[in-house]
Amino acid sequence: MHPILKSYISVADMITQTFGKNCEVAIHDLTQPERSVVYVSNGTVTGRKVGQSFDYLNSQVLLSKKFKDDYTANYVFETANGKKIKSSSSLIRNSEGDVVGMLCINYDLTLSYLIKEEVIGFLPESNQDKMTADDDIPNQDVMTIIDDLIDNIIGNRDVGSLKRKDNIDIIRFMDVKGVFLVKGAIDKVAESLNLSKVTIYSYLDEVRGKR
Repeated sequence: MHPILKSYISVADMITQTFGKNCEVAIHDLTQPERSVVYVSNGTVTGRKVGQSFDYLNSQVLLSKKFKDDYTANYVFETANGKKIKSSSSLIRNSEGDVVGMLCINYDLTLSYLIKEEVIGFLPESNQDKMTADDDIPNQDVMTIIDDLIDNIIGNRDVGSLKRKDNIDIIRFMDVKGVFLVKGAIDKVAESLNLSKVTIYSYLDEVRGKR
């Protein structure tokens, strides 16, 4: 675990103890993306476990319309077993401003949705509209964060000695994690791996089953 992240363990436990059994907090070490989960408080909500990797950081967090000031709050996703989870994520930086981690709060909305459906069914239609309204906050520039993430995924590898299979494995991991959803990521990856953009696109086609 990155030393900076150790100080957030007590914060994670405090949050879950405050909000109860439906709340889970995970701490990610983004300097080791392949096994980024380094601490989980109450992992019964989503089944998060230490040693797992992050899921779609970019699409759920960095590309969210609500991402601002290094955090986004209250986006909703669904687990494999059908749970609706309200989640908030905040990036953690070191003293130089580099992104080293992320703290994620996940809250099980199962009971809340049941209560909401009951209340909405009872309220007049005008009040229903107010309960389901959502603010639209513009996106922020995330390229610096993506640069750090790409560098961490490539790590200390000697890119000049990487074989084709090694490069494809790296591209596959980045694609699964949503790196290429960010405009400009192709250029950064090509530069970092000392490959052409055409080669990166070719590898992407291959890992996505188009070849």
